[in-house]
Amino acid sequence: MSSTTRTPRARRAPLIPRTPLLATLLATAVALAGLVGVTGADTARGAVPPAPGWNLQWSDDFEGANRTLPSSANWQTDTGHSYPGGPGNWGTGEIQNYTASPDNLSLDGSGNLRITPLRDGAGNWTSGRIETRRSDFKAPAGGTLRIESRIQMPNVTGNAALGYWPAFWALGAPYRGNYWNWPGIGEFDIMENVNGINSVWGVLHCGVNPGGPCNETTGLAANRACPGSSCQSAFHTYRFEWDRSVSPNELRWYVDEQLFHSLRQNQFDAATWSNMTEHAGYFILLNVAIGGAFPDALGGRTPTAETVPGRPMLVDYVAAWTRGGSTGEPTDPPTGSSQLYARTGAGLGDSTGSAATAGLATAGGANYDGDPHNPATFTSGGITRKYNGGSTQFDLFVDAGTVVGNGSQVRVSYDRTGDGTWDRTETYQYFATDPLPGYEHYTQARGLKSSTGTQGDLVNGKVRIEVWNAIGNGAGTLGIGNQSMVRIPFD
Repeated sequence: MSSTTRTPRARRAPLIPRTPLLATLLATAVALAGLVGVTGADTARGAVPPAPGWNLQWSDDFEGANRTLPSSANWQTDTGHSYPGGPGNWGTGEIQNYTASPDNLSLDGSGNLRITPLRDGAGNWTSGRIETRRSDFKAPAGGTLRIESRIQMPNVTGNAALGYWPAFWALGAPYRGNYWNWPGIGEFDIMENVNGINSVWGVLHCGVNPGGPCNETTGLAANRACPGSSCQSAFHTYRFEWDRSVSPNELRWYVDEQLFHSLRQNQFDAATWSNMTEHAGYFILLNVAIGGAFPDALGGRTPTAETVPGRPMLVDYVAAWTRGGSTGEPTDPPTGSSQLYARTGAGLGDSTGSAATAGLATAGGANYDGDPHNPATFTSGGITRKYNGGSTQFDLFVDAGTVVGNGSQVRVSYDRTGDGTWDRTETYQYFATDPLPGYEHYTQARGLKSSTGTQGDLVNGKVRIEVWNAIGNGAGTLGIGNQSMVRIPFD
């Protein structure tokens, strides 16, 4: 695609000029591949491997009969050349038609997902692309998200591989149904490869297109050869971590446990980071594209007459774990009252009957008025109730000890159908805590700062509160358990 193109992209990998230096670097990477790392096995391992210290949130190990589609409970299948109303050719210039045919997309009967690009007699390409139904994969407040897959890339190299573009990646949930808000909503390319090169690329897309903090449409990328055996000849494990337990927060990319790319929150302006992290979460995708901007950048116009069809990408498992912080999982719906309490473990529901505390991170002297910064987040799900026409009320127990100049702030959000879209958000004016130890009451009387969307009935809906320090140089404390509560306007 022309560098002057301004169409938002569903996914656009780094454009790398073809130069003698690039060829030298790639050759060096191939040579190094045999010197480092652990060789991947050739077959599926069956169940998702244990991950000590991590909590498994979701997984699929692709067990099932040969030529059956992957679980419809876990995955939805993309078809055609674009999302309805979205950019053509999936925004990247790729040429294949995605189908739900088992010839392109199926289990292999041996514990793998198989995505196979094919070419018909007229030269038309087909392939497969799936994405998780869940779109709420997100690092818990104060913890870490880990998304991982064990994959063998299509086993094809050289001229026969020109145009192959396998990928394992994640897109921000707000992209669904919009398709024109990329790259602001964020994209994590966990594994990308083109043209059968023995290399894995990890890429972050964010901000604005073109240019911006993520240098779009290229993105912020790093790549390396697969350890031990080539990416194409064996399975390797590709992992992405989003770490909110450290300050600044970090994003990390691994292949076979070896870190090869990392980015930190302080490399981005606050609005860019918030736009890609302060939404419902991400959904995960797997696909094999043919042709497009990235393969063309490294191989000229692709595919060519020498490109060989029928070489599948094999996926042993996909899994998501969390570690530390709050789980981010909704608690059981409250039993009857519209009064929801912030609870240990990030829940929002009935009072636990005992007091506890949650930390509020310092604003570090910056101004986060209206912009959630490392918030303490509490969520309740599975709520079905009628909107009564009233307004949100809350009473939050906040304290900053003897710190001078701190101000706590809250945002209350409503997802009316539980689909991951926050239909109504309300951000209230921050509350200036006094420099005396002891809790103070922060209530809706401070006034509404801003709101988006409208209220309506909740049908299996969610309610979320986020509390953070908007100003000041000190940390704070939020009383939870039987203390801080929000009263929602529903019967």
